[in-house]
Amino acid sequence: MRLVFPGGEHVPVDLTAGSARIGSGADCDIVLQGEGVAARHCEVVTGDAGAEVRVLDANAATVLNGRQVQASAPLAVGDLLLFGRVGCSISSGDHKAPPVAPPPAPRAVDVEAADDGRTRVRATLPKFILRGLSGPSLGKSFAIVDGAVIGRQPDCAIPINAAEISRQHVRLKPNPTGVHVEDLGSANGTFINDKRVQSAQLMPGDELRLDTVRFVLVAPGMDARQQAARVQPPPAPAHAAPGKPSMLAIVIGVVIALVVIGVLLRSAGAW
Repeated sequence: MRLVFPGGEHVPVDLTAGSARIGSGADCDIVLQGEGVAARHCEVVTGDAGAEVRVLDANAATVLNGRQVQASAPLAVGDLLLFGRVGCSISSGDHKAPPVAPPPAPRAVDVEAADDGRTRVRATLPKFILRGLSGPSLGKSFAIVDGAVIGRQPDCAIPINAAEISRQHVRLKPNPTGVHVEDLGSANGTFINDKRVQSAQLMPGDELRLDTVRFVLVAPGMDARQQAARVQPPPAPAHAAPGKPSMLAIVIGVVIALVVIGVLLRSAGAW
């Protein structure tokens, strides 16, 4: 088996027996520099029974065929594996010469008949990442692939083990400007910036809340201040600075002063 990086982040890697650590740290066997790649992101372990990916940093997004890997998952030829926003495909690594007399190319109908039933994953890297702000998702990152479902069920693309989240709570569909959010009939509701929604657009920097579990949508290139900017409550209305009188107070003060002066002048004239 071989890891092939279509984005050119690393040369192809043949998987041999043993473990290959992947991450941005210099001590990793496969060093990757890219959005969302942790210092020690994950490892690929190969043995007689096959290969599997094991998560080393639970706060970093490792996605296999559109589903977030929680601890470990087996790998097979044709799989698409994502580390944050860096992706690779799993190929057979078999470069033997073709047979001398290859069979004729099958017709289209034969190809369909030979389909093994596995869904072919389109090699598109996630543009947006959800970052957990509370509950069991706190500090974790989740790469958003098309049609990803967040829910309590373990087979969801983004499984969140929290009692207040429905089994299938919300569906996410990335688009050029953000992520379309569709509530799947959840019991406790879906909120964007504290407004309950059934179907709405989530923009970078917005907060997505599933009952009490909160996330922020992060796009490449956003710094920490930008990520938090739209999550924070709006600033309080501007008031006059402490100790600095308003215009109304000044006018009232002037009127009172004129009245006092008038009274004093009258008193002086009476004398």
